[in-house]
Amino acid sequence: MYLLGEQPAYAETLITRLQNIPARLLQGLTPSGPAVEFSAIDDLAAVLPADQLFMLDDGRLHGCIDDRALFYLQHGDLIGLRQDAGLPRCRLCSKTPLALTPYLRSQVFQHIYADPTRSELFLQYMAGQTALLSDAVARLKQPEFRATNGFQRVASGEILIHQGDEADHVFVIIDGHAEAFVDGVKVGDVPKDEIFGAMAVFTGEKRNATVITSEPCTLMRIPKDQFLSLTQSNPKIANSLIESMARRIDLLNKQVTQLSALKTTGRAQ
Repeated sequence: MYLLGEQPAYAETLITRLQNIPARLLQGLTPSGPAVEFSAIDDLAAVLPADQLFMLDDGRLHGCIDDRALFYLQHGDLIGLRQDAGLPRCRLCSKTPLALTPYLRSQVFQHIYADPTRSELFLQYMAGQTALLSDAVARLKQPEFRATNGFQRVASGEILIHQGDEADHVFVIIDGHAEAFVDGVKVGDVPKDEIFGAMAVFTGEKRNATVITSEPCTLMRIPKDQFLSLTQSNPKIANSLIESMARRIDLLNKQVTQLSALKTTGRAQ
């Protein structure tokens, strides 16, 4: 996916990263048939079968919402993921020839979720596409509203999440690094590509940690409602997130145990 018009440099970085993911997701999977070709198309979603996904092999597709072109798809993009009736109607069209390779939708997801690495890649791909689309839609609004969605560049030492705050966004660090603190004590690192802030969004509880950037960062901010819609329409994404959070909780528990042991040792001395 590429956004139309002027876009920030960090969007280019994310787009480049996302563009390589579909081929890795489909590696080792056999297409369900020969390439599907169109000389031109006004509404691609209306003619493609719902039980298949497609890799765009040749050509360019424009994505329009309310007849306003917001982005375009080209070689390497995955077509047919968005099938939730609750999402905005997005029309894909092209005035030039297209070639798409078909894959059975059920086989694609079985293939992805059979491997933890592919599952994590798919989560990154869907979250990235959601953020790009949010950024594109934000461009249609007045400037004062644009800062609430999409991408954000922040300096070192900025507080991204306050412990005890309400959870209204999920975050991904596109570039940079941050650290997590509980009651002023560092409990972990938040590296590049890490999805954080999702636990409080899922549970509805307040933030349980403060996250502070340790160097300049580019962030992807996904509004709570959009993130929950993504996980509800793809339950296995939620499962992958829960597994990731469980690993993080286990690591935090070990760190808390180590801190407790150090405090006990200090008192004994």
